[in-house]
Amino acid sequence: MRPTIARVSLPVPLDRSFDYLIPAHLFPVIGGRVAVPFGPKTLIGIVTGFASESEFDKLKSVKEVLDHEPLWPESLFQLLNWCSQFYQYPLGDTLANAMPSALKKGKPAQVEAIVEWYLTEEGRSQLMAGFSRAKKQAHALKLLEQGGLTREALGDEGISPSVIKALEEKAWIEAQSRLPKIQPWGKQVERDVDKPKLNEEQAVAIASVNNRQGYGCFLLEGVTGSGKTEVYLNLIKPVLERGQQALVLVPEIGLTPQTIERFASRFNVSVTVVHSNLNETERLNAWLAARDRACGIVIGTRSALLTPFADLGIIIVDEEHDSSYKQQDSLRYHARDVAIMRANKEAIPIVLGSATPALETLHNARSGKYSHLHLTQRAGAAKPTTNKVLDIKGLYLEGGLSAPLIAEMRKHLEAGNQVLLFLNRRGFSPALMCHECGWIAECQRCEAYYTYHQNSNEIRCHHCGSQRPVIHQCHGCGSTHLVTVGVGTEQLEAQLNSLFPDYSAIRIDRDSTRRKGSLEEALESIRNNEHQILIGTQMLAKGHHFPNVTLVALLDVDGSLYSSDFRASERLAQLFIQVAGRAGRASKRGEVILQTHHPEHTLLQALLTQGYGQFADTALQERKMAQLPPFSFLTLFKAEANDNQMVEQFLRQVRHTLEAHPLFSQSDVVLGPTPAPLSKRAGKYRWQLLLQTQSRSQMQRLLSSAKPAINMLPLAKKVRWSLDIEPQDLS
Repeated sequence: MRPTIARVSLPVPLDRSFDYLIPAHLFPVIGGRVAVPFGPKTLIGIVTGFASESEFDKLKSVKEVLDHEPLWPESLFQLLNWCSQFYQYPLGDTLANAMPSALKKGKPAQVEAIVEWYLTEEGRSQLMAGFSRAKKQAHALKLLEQGGLTREALGDEGISPSVIKALEEKAWIEAQSRLPKIQPWGKQVERDVDKPKLNEEQAVAIASVNNRQGYGCFLLEGVTGSGKTEVYLNLIKPVLERGQQALVLVPEIGLTPQTIERFASRFNVSVTVVHSNLNETERLNAWLAARDRACGIVIGTRSALLTPFADLGIIIVDEEHDSSYKQQDSLRYHARDVAIMRANKEAIPIVLGSATPALETLHNARSGKYSHLHLTQRAGAAKPTTNKVLDIKGLYLEGGLSAPLIAEMRKHLEAGNQVLLFLNRRGFSPALMCHECGWIAECQRCEAYYTYHQNSNEIRCHHCGSQRPVIHQCHGCGSTHLVTVGVGTEQLEAQLNSLFPDYSAIRIDRDSTRRKGSLEEALESIRNNEHQILIGTQMLAKGHHFPNVTLVALLDVDGSLYSSDFRASERLAQLFIQVAGRAGRASKRGEVILQTHHPEHTLLQALLTQGYGQFADTALQERKMAQLPPFSFLTLFKAEANDNQMVEQFLRQVRHTLEAHPLFSQSDVVLGPTPAPLSKRAGKYRWQLLLQTQSRSQMQRLLSSAKPAINMLPLAKKVRWSLDIEPQDLS
């Protein structure tokens, strides 16, 4: 019997589906999109089931069926349903999160033609004749002289749509459409290239994964520079030879160019990239390439995990410890944990690679839940680094640099090597202060100071994004004697240009790499030795291979030593090892210097003398004594509103609802409510509440049962609140 009612999940913040009548001429499918009326709007939703009757008398009808087959394979559709339940997030919004934006707008789930602009003969003639004015038009024609570019690529170079339109009207450029090439791969998946010889540990790791049939989770713990990527390449080869596909997750967009280059030069298959910087058409085409087996390898950030594959054979999560894998808004999933669940549902192996595994992962490996593989030797001729702590108490700092560090830098630079300085603070200075009365320029919408950006001559709030021209007069006493406090990457760059005028310095942070392609250009120039001094935030800390870097210095990490976040010490340890791993990756010996006011700190001493393994042992013992993750499970309730008292009162009601619930056990603990570490952001007051349980199953039972009651609380609709299951960031 043909179903008459479709159950549709819509991208609205409600934990329910909606019933719609199916007109006789329409044939929706479960997992496919439909257009339906919702109030005055038409929304795109996903059919999640059928029924022959509804609890509601009057139903609206489905307007249009957009797909005649499911968007996702059955295993991925089940995974998305699991994500919705586990992370306590509405199914409609969860499914919308897994779709490229083009599909959310109702566009067909088929490859879109790429439109590129090319020079016409008239355009070439005009370019040769030259321009007296119209510099933007001249710039556009020069860009197109080398070949076609998309509208988005021209936009990244500062060419506006109006300039493109003017050039088209003059017949100097023309648009041409082309479909992306689909090249199925044959038996010869590996190119004929020189491959490094595997050492015994690498060979054992590869054999361990290849010998496992079906699902298996492997932690590949290898010191920095131990050749983890070579292991990945050897694991992917037999997968491709079987005609299957591989998914490689990296934590940051900055790591994708070099990873793609390494994989594309090794394999004779199409490699597709998926990350948030792709435009709408590029994202859809990448999504479809994986679904239709047009590519063999997908490399991407966390969002790539929810891509459908024709036949997925292996998942690799590089730098699995990285906090970037945790989504901080909307569907707050952890890509590493969901990747493990996906591998389980697909019955394929998953490899988690890291030099500094997350304590949760390490605990699972040591308890036998995951297979533990070790790479203890640096690949090739690379030698272990020399680590040194520099006590800067009482020392004069020039732009954050102490005299002993400057002397050490000079020694390495004069030897023809490169130096990397790590400072995880953008801008020129983190604060602007009155020298007369101590007033500090503070964001009016947040409880945070403005950061001074000298290059753009403005002050910016890095929390809410507000910005304004630089203040020249104190708002407290009227003095014009304003001074900068603290050092950011801009100031460090200016100081280095003064101290080392004979050497080129390059700064890599979010401000300097805004333009599309600029990061790739910067990394290439570093590898070509065009710059001798590298200044970077976390973008430079992980994964990059710079063979000429022999000195790495961490300038200011003291804030992490005494943080209120229990994960701060773990993050600092991981950061230290990762940044240190950029030094001495070739035959040259590397040196790592850590500037600190607290050289005696036990964490620093353990890292320097005994390494990450010993630190992890101590940290896990401390976590066990304090009953912190991985020995318990946390849920963070966040709430914000314009009224401070209302937010606190709402979370008190949440606490009472949880503690009064029949499923709340004696071992469960509710902490708070307390103001968030950043108690006001973008004009909203922020509070939080922590629920601690002894098992995931207890956490899920309690939350699933209590959430409807929380939704019914009088203040639930007056504040903005959210749930973060197993949070990584408590700020």
